[in-house]
Amino acid sequence: MDILLVASAFNSLSQRVFAELSDEGHDVDVVLASHGPDAVRDAVRETGPELIVAPMLKSALPEDVWREHTCLIVHPGPPGDRGPSALDWAIAEEVSEWGVTVLQAEAAMDAGDVWADGTFPVPPAGKSDVYRNELADAATAAVLLAVRRYADGSYKPRAQSEGGIHVVWRDFFRQEQRRIDWENDDTATVLRKLRGADSQPGVRDEICGREVFLHGGHPEDRLRGEPGELLATRAGAVCRATRDGAVWIPELRPRKSSGDPAPFRRPAASVLAGFPAPPGSGPGMPGSHDRPYWLPEIAVPLELPPDRTTWTDIRYRQRGPVGFLTFSFPGGAMSTTHCRRLLAAWRYALTRPTSVLVLGGAPDFFSNGIHLNVIEAASDPAGESWSNLNAMNDLVEAVLRTTDRLVVAALGGNAAAGGVMLALAADEVWCRTGGVLNPHYRNMGLYGSEFWTYSLPRRAGAETAERLTSEALPVSAATAERLGLVDRLVPVAARDFATEVERLAADLAGDPDLPGRITAKATARHADELQRPLAEYRRDELARMRAVFFDREAPYHALRSAFVRKLPSGPARPLTAGAAR
Repeated sequence: MDILLVASAFNSLSQRVFAELSDEGHDVDVVLASHGPDAVRDAVRETGPELIVAPMLKSALPEDVWREHTCLIVHPGPPGDRGPSALDWAIAEEVSEWGVTVLQAEAAMDAGDVWADGTFPVPPAGKSDVYRNELADAATAAVLLAVRRYADGSYKPRAQSEGGIHVVWRDFFRQEQRRIDWENDDTATVLRKLRGADSQPGVRDEICGREVFLHGGHPEDRLRGEPGELLATRAGAVCRATRDGAVWIPELRPRKSSGDPAPFRRPAASVLAGFPAPPGSGPGMPGSHDRPYWLPEIAVPLELPPDRTTWTDIRYRQRGPVGFLTFSFPGGAMSTTHCRRLLAAWRYALTRPTSVLVLGGAPDFFSNGIHLNVIEAASDPAGESWSNLNAMNDLVEAVLRTTDRLVVAALGGNAAAGGVMLALAADEVWCRTGGVLNPHYRNMGLYGSEFWTYSLPRRAGAETAERLTSEALPVSAATAERLGLVDRLVPVAARDFATEVERLAADLAGDPDLPGRITAKATARHADELQRPLAEYRRDELARMRAVFFDREAPYHALRSAFVRKLPSGPARPLTAGAAR
């Protein structure tokens, strides 16, 4: 069918629905509702869709659109649940299971007839993590079922007025309900509040006399202090005391009214670096550019003891002949510092006696490439773009040049741009079914780097590489496997991914053909180097990127600024009808 996807943002769920509907043979077009109701009306007139699907919508569809066309809306709650904050309430109430509903648009919010629904477990994780994994799995399955039912023509959607459906209206979940009482809330309560707003909207709070939003939360087992006291920093995060423990907060976002020129999410320590020290902690001067000087930097070893409960974004562990280097950065963004720290961890992992080294494995984003928020907040965004890109290139090159063992990239979640190229530097790419890859840079006005001109054609062929980078469309894990970007699909739930990867890696390490494969990869890398050195790929790519970074008129700068500030940019319809085929 010809399907029009309407979304407030082309986020992870919208991309996944787009990719999997395309996989089923539908011609899918996309319009961004954030450009206003007229953009939606124009797209409907231009494409004449047989069906409209809205996987992520923050505003109502125009009445004339839903009256004249069948419009299926994804609601992140079970049948009967109504309101704009369904998943927020589920996490706040600590439900163990929640639902998702595909319903037909009508005048009353979330009250339309049900075309499909499903349930999913709610683990003790951040809201965005649950949204991208458990909810996305259930929502995508429900959308595909609803579309098949609509196409069949014989299915009659179920009215929510039917018996057995309990209707509950839940109001917008407000900051007053998220507020942390540092004197009285225990650590479990603080973590629940932080996780319930980890990506959006954050928890409004006050630090050093300034209002900020807190994003993300993880427990700490050893550090202690007065409730609300800032205790330490680690890898960009800050540790804050609760009444019975402490929590790590990876990111902060200054309020727009705070006067901060960069009022968007970024590493917490770098935000605090611009704050004056609290009374009694020093002379009251701001810290360095990336962390407040008055807080100690607390490191942990890469190989964390099993009895520790603390936060760190990079870890190494070993199981016999297999090494696992896991990492998880908020939003999948990798700053200059992230890249350099991960490169140092990679070099450490290479000193360990393993025959298989697994990179990744967390049930979330693998990587989305350079950190646009940190770049936008820098005093010299062009210079920081250049530093970040070179650090990313150093990391990818180190993986490409690892020839003494087999390297597996384990993608438990989505990857984009340089993050895809980091994965393709490995010998094998394993991806959880449901993952989405964006192997391109064009939407940010960039040519791309991270050795994509070597890795992408090597796996997919020159013609496919050109199409992927020029069309700039997301592809499902299944399509990525068909194109040669993924070697193995891992059909498990998100929380089972790491365990399954460990099992598969052990099997790989026990393969009697493994020594021969390692010898063959070393021989192939040597032959490729003789044909064209990696340094040439890097030089040519970086020359194109440098020209963009240091051109103040290049679209990259406006696109980056709009992206980090969540402002509409570019055309209302980023994808053309039928482009997914």
